[in-house]
Amino acid sequence: MPDPEKVNSMFSRIAAKYDLANRALSLGIDTLWRDRLVDEVWLRSPNHITDLATGSGDVAFELRKEFDPEIRIYGLDFCEPMLEEARKKQTKAGYQNMSFEVGDCLALPLTDASTDAVTISFGYRNLGDRHQGLLEMRRILRPETGYLYILEFSQPLKAIRPFYYFYLKTLLPNIAGALTGDVSAYRYLSDSIEAFPPKEGITEELRLAGFRDIHAIPMTCGMVALHIAKA
Repeated sequence: MPDPEKVNSMFSRIAAKYDLANRALSLGIDTLWRDRLVDEVWLRSPNHITDLATGSGDVAFELRKEFDPEIRIYGLDFCEPMLEEARKKQTKAGYQNMSFEVGDCLALPLTDASTDAVTISFGYRNLGDRHQGLLEMRRILRPETGYLYILEFSQPLKAIRPFYYFYLKTLLPNIAGALTGDVSAYRYLSDSIEAFPPKEGITEELRLAGFRDIHAIPMTCGMVALHIAKA
């Protein structure tokens, strides 16, 4: 499992250019993945949304655009420099009824059964203890009505895996290094993606943590999967 201190340090170093690198490395496709996540959350009409590992707030802001201004949106992350980027974007856009606060996914600063929807995008694989993280997510969700949404990299179709892994191991770190000045951070990210379980493995992790009605939606030839589970 990843070392939380090293992960925090890594994201702190690349926070200022994180959004730029994401758009470039995915050729902008990451916005489509997040749009699908937001659409799925919208279908279940939550009144309170918590976005974990919120980073620079991309998902939180997309949710804010789609939902009634009265619906509260919390963005939590354990990396303060990433939260600073999110707050700058919030101030510039003038979004209300949302906040960005420090929060560790393994010990969330929220009460039991306090939220209707928990979202986490490309942060689940970075948790130091995924099972503990899932237990915390389930704890803060309202029983029977609360849903968890995990958007995360997955293992693509076998036919494209050689090309995909070549990109991850060779091109991605070099391109990201040129954009951010930190090659080592993106070597870690490419290694973590390659080592991450396929969608079936994440489904099993969700089941073991007590989630129900679990289903996974593969996207872009299986490179990414959106997991939806009921508390």
